[in-house]
Amino acid sequence: MDDKRRQEKREERRRRRVRSQVLAYSALTIVILALAAGIACSVLRLMKAGQGAGQKEQENQELIDEILASETEIPSLEPTPEPEPEVVEPTWEEKLDAYVDAIILEMPLEDKVAGLFVVIPEAITGVGAAVQAGDGTRQALESNPVGGIIYFKQNIKSEEQLKEMLANTAQYARYPLFLAVDEEGGVVSRIGSTIGTKMDGAGDIGATGDPENAYQAGLTIGASLAGLGFNLDFAPVADLANVEGSIMAGRAYGADAATASPFVTSMMRGLEEQNVTACLKHFPGIGSTAQDPHDGRAFSERTEEQFWAEELAVFQAGIDSGANMIMVSHMAAPALTGDNEPSVFSRVLVTDILRNQMGFQGVVITDALSMSAISEYYGAEEAAIMAVLAGCDMLLMPEDYGKAYQGVLEAVRNGNIDEERINDSLRRIYRIKYADMVE
Repeated sequence: MDDKRRQEKREERRRRRVRSQVLAYSALTIVILALAAGIACSVLRLMKAGQGAGQKEQENQELIDEILASETEIPSLEPTPEPEPEVVEPTWEEKLDAYVDAIILEMPLEDKVAGLFVVIPEAITGVGAAVQAGDGTRQALESNPVGGIIYFKQNIKSEEQLKEMLANTAQYARYPLFLAVDEEGGVVSRIGSTIGTKMDGAGDIGATGDPENAYQAGLTIGASLAGLGFNLDFAPVADLANVEGSIMAGRAYGADAATASPFVTSMMRGLEEQNVTACLKHFPGIGSTAQDPHDGRAFSERTEEQFWAEELAVFQAGIDSGANMIMVSHMAAPALTGDNEPSVFSRVLVTDILRNQMGFQGVVITDALSMSAISEYYGAEEAAIMAVLAGCDMLLMPEDYGKAYQGVLEAVRNGNIDEERINDSLRRIYRIKYADMVE
């Protein structure tokens, strides 16, 4: 009985397994049929899409064939070119500045400082009276590459001698030199009174009332100087002889700004057209004193208002006409500076007034530092340093060049004078000297 019952249970389990398998196979079959149906539908859709694409492609080809068969030109679809960057050509001034900066960058400090000085040839050669330029001048310029040399009557023997001396001196120089002279006409005529034709002085030319005469004088003097080898003339006088006993009587074009200004600018223009740099002198107007700084202290009693209305107005006319160089005097002008120091040492006068207020960007040079107004009260090195600190670019004829040079050099080395201050002066100097070397 037990065996029979167990047999029945086994048979019941077998029948259940068979039913489960049948159901599983049925479900799988249904899934397979569903997938097959989905695949078939997808294939049909793709076939229809392919037929549509083929038909569209055929239509496009027919359109292309129709266009090609016509006479209409098919426009080309070239890419738009990128605009080329605009090339800005540097100005002549920018080229000159870059040229000058490159030269200054390579200069040793010793050469930079020497380049601020304009001296007599005897100051560096040690001879009694220089009348030729040979090996002594060559060696002197190698050791002392000064910025310029000024010549006087003692250096002039003949036209041929002077031309040869100047040509050799220029050739020996490491850097371009100012070869300078005082040639105003009249009583101040280094060349005209020795080997050339003496021109009328400013007073006589001003008395004609015609500034054209000053222009012609500038052309004549400029041509003569350039022919000899000079490139800098400490002229014209821009002073006014406007006080009793003025030390500029006969050397000034007049007593008021309206009269003198056109003569000053005309003379300057004549010189410059002959490639001779003109230097207006003696800022701020030494004609307003009867005292000569060659002999000692000199003072002006002009008021600030009088200076601006008259003396400074003449220099302003020169600046507006393109003056490249102005000489500062040793006369004291307390109404402008606030003290009795020589003008050449006044930062108020040189930098604040001349540079900033009057807009002068050229070279400021001192009057001769060997004059008694300076040499009797200041040491050579002290005077040179004070002039640089005031804003002067060039130092003319110090009483002792060696001491003055060493004084400025040490002041730069110890930081009392910034080297960039020296560089600024050299830039102004070299813009004149190298102007013809830049196209």
